[in-house]
Amino acid sequence: MAKRTLVVYPTKDAVAQAGAQRLLLAIADMLGERLDGGKTRNRVDVALTGGSDTIKALEYMASNPLTDTIDWTRVHLWWADERFVAADDNDRNALQARRMLLDRLVADGRLPESNIHEMAADTRNAADIAAADDATTDTLLDKAARAYERELTRELGAVPVMDIAVMGMGPDGHYASLFPGHAEVSIADRLVVGVNHSPKMPPLRLSMTAPLLAQTRRMWFLTAGAGKADALAHVFATRNDPAWPSSFADATGELVWFTTPDAAAQL
Repeated sequence: MAKRTLVVYPTKDAVAQAGAQRLLLAIADMLGERLDGGKTRNRVDVALTGGSDTIKALEYMASNPLTDTIDWTRVHLWWADERFVAADDNDRNALQARRMLLDRLVADGRLPESNIHEMAADTRNAADIAAADDATTDTLLDKAARAYERELTRELGAVPVMDIAVMGMGPDGHYASLFPGHAEVSIADRLVVGVNHSPKMPPLRLSMTAPLLAQTRRMWFLTAGAGKADALAHVFATRNDPAWPSSFADATGELVWFTTPDAAAQL
C-alpha cells in the first residue's frame, strides 16, 4: 500500500492551480525520462475525472505556458469514470474536459483525437431510456464497461497501468463512481463496471474499479472545501472501508491529497 500524503493549500483555487502545474510538470518529466538504452517513453497515460476541482485544474492548464511545451502526441487521456448520458450532455466528464482544454489541443494539431479515450455515451432516445427496466439498463452498462476494458487492454496490456490519475472525492467519500453502499467498490475481478442507481445524479455511470486504479503510479486527489472534511477524516483513519470508498484508493508510487485547511480540519 502506498503511503498517504496530505498537502494543504490556502484556498480551493490554489489547489486547482497546483494540480494543473504538478500535472504538467509530471507529464513533462516522464516524457523526458531516459530509460534503459537511452530511450525515452513512447507514451504517458493519464486518467481524469469530473468534479469542480479537477475541471478547474484543466482550465488552469489551458492558460499555463507549460502546456505549449508538452509533446501531446505521446499523451493519452482516459477517464476513471463517466456519466452514462448523451455525448453532448453537459454532465459528461469528457465533454467538460474537451471544453476546458482538449478540444483546443486537438484543433491546434497537437493532440491526436485517437489519444482521447472516452467511455461510451448513451445513444438511446428519451423514450427508450424511460421504458428500460433495470435488467436492460444493467446489460447496456455492462456492454459499455466491457468495451472500455477491451480498449484498455488493447492499448496497455492485460494489466493496464495509468501513469497518473487525477481524482476528486465527494462529501460521501466516493471516488470515480464508486459509491458507499454500492457493490461496485468491492468488485475485484473487473477493470471497469457499470453503475446503476447512483446516489448522485445522473444515475447511470461507468467507472474504473478500485483494483485497476490501485495500479496507478501516481494518484492525486484534488479535494477542497469544508464539505469534504468528514469524509477526509474517515478516509485517512481506515483502509478499504466500503462505507468510505476513497479509503480503497491506492497507487504503486505517490498517493497524495491536495486539499484546503477547512477540508483538513478534522485530521
